[in-house]
Amino acid sequence: MSNYDIGLIGLAVMGENLVLNMEDHGFSVAVFNRTTSKVDNFIQGRAKDKNIKGCYSIEELVQILKRPRKVMLLVKAGKPVDDFIEMIMPYLEKGDIIIDGGNSHFPDSIRRTKYIEEKGFLFIGTGVSGGEEGALKGPSIMPGGSKEAWSHVEPIFKSIAAKVADGAPCCEWVGNDGAGHFVKMVHNGIEYGDMQMICESYWIMKNVLGMTTEEMEPVFIEWNEGELDSYLIEITRDIMGKKDDETGKAMLDVILDTAGQKGTGKWTSQAALDLGIPAQTVAEAVFARTMSAIKDERVFASKSLNGPQPTFSGDKKEFVAKIQRALYASKICSYAQGYQLMHAAAEEYKWDLNYGDIALMWREGCIIRAQFLGKIKEAFDKNPELQNLLLDDYFKEVIENNQNAWREVVASAVTNGIPVPAFSSALAYYDGYRSAVLPANLLQAQRDYFGAHTYERVDKPRGEFFHTNWTGRGGTTASTTYTV
Repeated sequence: MSNYDIGLIGLAVMGENLVLNMEDHGFSVAVFNRTTSKVDNFIQGRAKDKNIKGCYSIEELVQILKRPRKVMLLVKAGKPVDDFIEMIMPYLEKGDIIIDGGNSHFPDSIRRTKYIEEKGFLFIGTGVSGGEEGALKGPSIMPGGSKEAWSHVEPIFKSIAAKVADGAPCCEWVGNDGAGHFVKMVHNGIEYGDMQMICESYWIMKNVLGMTTEEMEPVFIEWNEGELDSYLIEITRDIMGKKDDETGKAMLDVILDTAGQKGTGKWTSQAALDLGIPAQTVAEAVFARTMSAIKDERVFASKSLNGPQPTFSGDKKEFVAKIQRALYASKICSYAQGYQLMHAAAEEYKWDLNYGDIALMWREGCIIRAQFLGKIKEAFDKNPELQNLLLDDYFKEVIENNQNAWREVVASAVTNGIPVPAFSSALAYYDGYRSAVLPANLLQAQRDYFGAHTYERVDKPRGEFFHTNWTGRGGTTASTTYTV
């Protein structure tokens, strides 16, 4: 009997929790997992006595869905998604919908939208953020793909999504083909930057100010009650207060300093390079993780490479307040880079992105949810054509008020030999963006000297290119002018 609202394939933690979320909001769900014992465990466990049907084949799952059928995949990105699409399609009818809710790379979603539509079906590639808890209680959902499919899944997605204070769901149609997964990718890139900047704040407090983990807990409690109020500050507060059952030490102090990653930060950095957008804070956050990963090499190097011994003689409480201001200013620049990247992608891929809606989607439910996202929404609601967050009156004022503290914190870290790649790259981004003139004139002269790559002149119209015979030995032939 075809009476289930949606089918879901993939019963890992996110899949199970999304299913329970859907059922809790009145939707009937059919589920399937390639390892069918997981279906049994789920149906007999967390899904017991709920309006959830366990299926033991894809054919069985598809047959019991209401038309147009909606089949959601929550499986590992890459080939597994393509494999399941091929297994599902033989049982579908024209107009049925395949949804990829995993962390897929946006070019794959562009390709899959075209391919699935050519077969007569519809596709949605949606970012889902919020982790285990978000999936169960309300995630941020960023759907893109076949616009025709949106009206059929909108009631489900908006019901299960996180809600802001006025009840608006953190879910809205993002755009065609890969737009949803692109926005999710940028979300994850910003997440990398946010996490690294918080780590740098912690590291300065520990190594410059000599504070213990226990002494930092009240700092993060206070920060989470102000303008830095966010999920990542909140969990950092909790982490600072956690003790290790085995040793009695602060849990943080027994965790090895090597970080992992799943690739979305790298994808964001690659997209920024491809689109010519300066998103150095995300890139530095990715490189910070790779630096952490070469632990054995760092331990060896530490025995022979010298640097300054950290010292501090000022008012610790006052300097902690400056770190907080540096963190907020850096955070604004990181988000500014993310939004610049989305602007460039919208132009490149012909997506009609609503930047205020994106801020709303990130306001609750997701990992980078933060109080100040409301200010980002206000900025784009006020000026949908805003070129850069730094040009909005609110953010311009915040940077103006915080930049002296920000510079002092970065300078102190550098003087004391403490690496702060995210803080310093964010500051370099700000200083670069506010500079009417940069030293690229010398760079272009160098390129013309060794490769006849030409240059523009300050006293001639833009778009006219010139070449100089720098050595007197070269000819007048110049290289073709282009930018990759």
